[in-house]
Amino acid sequence: MIGLQFYPDEVIQALIKQLPDPKWSKEFSMVYIINTKENLTEVFEKFRGVAWINGNSFFKEKPIRDNEPVDINWYHNRSKTTSYKYVPEEYLTKLELKRYALNTCKTYISQFEKFINHYPNKDIVTLSEQEIRSYLQHLISQNKSNNYLNQAINSIKFYYEVVMGMPNRFYSIERPRKQQQLPKVVSKEEIITMLEHTNNIKHRCIIGLLYSAGLRRSELLNLRLTDIDSKRMLVFIRNAKNNKDRYSLLSQTILKDLRTYYKQWKPKEYLFEGTLGDRYSAESVAKIVRRASARSGILRKITPQMLRHSFATHLLEDGTDIRYIQTLLGHNSTKTTEIYTQVALKNFKSIRNPLDLGKI
Repeated sequence: MIGLQFYPDEVIQALIKQLPDPKWSKEFSMVYIINTKENLTEVFEKFRGVAWINGNSFFKEKPIRDNEPVDINWYHNRSKTTSYKYVPEEYLTKLELKRYALNTCKTYISQFEKFINHYPNKDIVTLSEQEIRSYLQHLISQNKSNNYLNQAINSIKFYYEVVMGMPNRFYSIERPRKQQQLPKVVSKEEIITMLEHTNNIKHRCIIGLLYSAGLRRSELLNLRLTDIDSKRMLVFIRNAKNNKDRYSLLSQTILKDLRTYYKQWKPKEYLFEGTLGDRYSAESVAKIVRRASARSGILRKITPQMLRHSFATHLLEDGTDIRYIQTLLGHNSTKTTEIYTQVALKNFKSIRNPLDLGKI
């Protein structure tokens, strides 16, 4: 059965009477209806926009991410003012229990605080779906990007769905349409020039690994010494996106540089470490790539993600099967990898420009 507990309310009582064959249980002191998929859907549809529904008893908990524990003491140590509303303590607790990545925690906290401060005189739990939509419309009026809007939605959904236990199927806030942006690619010649203009061996290894193994920046920073398999010429990537492990290619050229780097820097745990022996920072990696491209005379802004895109595109241009590229990148489906077919040069070289065909 589906039991319905609620605070006395005339509107809710009237809606409950409209549910399929509602009955009263003396044993449990609540109204109930038969537990079927159709009836459960009816409950959510009937109360949409009227009341929040905590139906977590009917839905499996999302698996806890297998990332390392996140230390968010930085949040507690912030200087605070009485005029600003801060994220609830239970929000922080759930972020830690779910082991979200540190950057994700910072984004969620920042975005959720902007949301609750948009309604400074209202309690969070009293906010309706319409007020959430009004806030999103406010962001749209400020010309915020689709990525920014999605971050705001994710932070709000996390509170209501994860912290408050309200299921995903009820909480239906519209997302902006996905924009189909083609990946930006760097040529092989430009990447070689970047490596040649990088004298710092550590920096050269960072750029080389990002490109030659097709790594995300976070994957590079999480690499440990034992993840470089020189016998099999593979790089082991652990706990990547969607908590998946995978292998990628290890370049002979980069392996030679890595051996030189190891002798000079002697990292102890992580392949690339900061001055205190902790993991290298993401911003430092971005600066290394930017400076290398500037020294090479490249006018465009080059990012670590562009090196990963270039790895996939160049493999495709060299005739590598797209299913292998999918595996190396860690994509769940070849549909994600297929976007590189739209920027691979070999697809355009076979087409003759009509201006070059002679007289028309």
